[in-house]
Amino acid sequence: MEQTARPGGLATATFAAAVTLGGANFLAVRFSNRELDPFWGAGLRFSLAAVIFVVVCLSLRLAWPRGRQLALIVVNGVLSFAAFYALMYWALIWVTAGVATVVLALVPLLTMLLAAVQRLERLRSRALIGSLLALAGIVWMVIAPGEVELPLPALLAMLGAALCAGQGVIVIKKVSGNHPAMVNAISIGTGATLLLGMSAVAGETWAIPNQPEVVWSLAYLVTLGSVGLFVLLLLVVRRWTASATSYMFVLFPVVTMILDAVLAGEPITVVGIVGATLVMSGVWFGALSPAAKGPVATATPEIGRPTAVEMG
Repeated sequence: MEQTARPGGLATATFAAAVTLGGANFLAVRFSNRELDPFWGAGLRFSLAAVIFVVVCLSLRLAWPRGRQLALIVVNGVLSFAAFYALMYWALIWVTAGVATVVLALVPLLTMLLAAVQRLERLRSRALIGSLLALAGIVWMVIAPGEVELPLPALLAMLGAALCAGQGVIVIKKVSGNHPAMVNAISIGTGATLLLGMSAVAGETWAIPNQPEVVWSLAYLVTLGSVGLFVLLLLVVRRWTASATSYMFVLFPVVTMILDAVLAGEPITVVGIVGATLVMSGVWFGALSPAAKGPVATATPEIGRPTAVEMG
């Protein structure tokens, strides 16, 4: 099956659903952090999500992957869950979530460059321009209202997280022929184990949430924010390029801004509207417009091979 830079209608709808869930995660994590230490909160979330996926795998009697496929899935767990969330949660001690979104907006650019270096995709000028335009929109939303403090250690941590996310998108594409439940069971389980280990080393308190808003936030993060989101991500990446899929990271802050207004009463400002317009324009120009359509050169056998579960 040929991979294209522009998917069909069902894949686009799946992409939109994943962006909505991912954007809502920022708000849910904000509530979760009110009572749970960061590494412990992330580790608890992913431990519960991993249990759900393992139960699904056992119920469906899925065969466990072996060899290189298993190794790649574990690597995805290290990159996309353990390393990414550890670095981002640590950085968020020093900077605001708004500043973090600027660095997360770099994920499409970094994914594109990493995929080009690994000869998985061609470096397209439209994708590069679109990523830069989207990044400009998020920079505008964060910097325009006032000054931003960005310590060098936090910046380096977030850049590291963005690199892990970009490489994680590429790795997960190489194992997209496996059942989504199996990929997530192993990846999330790996990430949860490492996050809990980090929490123990950091001396965090392993507490069960009591506040209603924290309980509901954790429930959302485990079900829709983890199980739902990562299944949708796997479904999208089967029919789309790795760099185009990574545009989710650019749109997450826009969804978060809207949900902040609806659920938390945060006003939507002119600055936010202008920034959102730039972001949406960049995503459309670089990944969604008809002119962005085209085949993707691959050098890895796993990419482009018909998958076990098709999107329809």
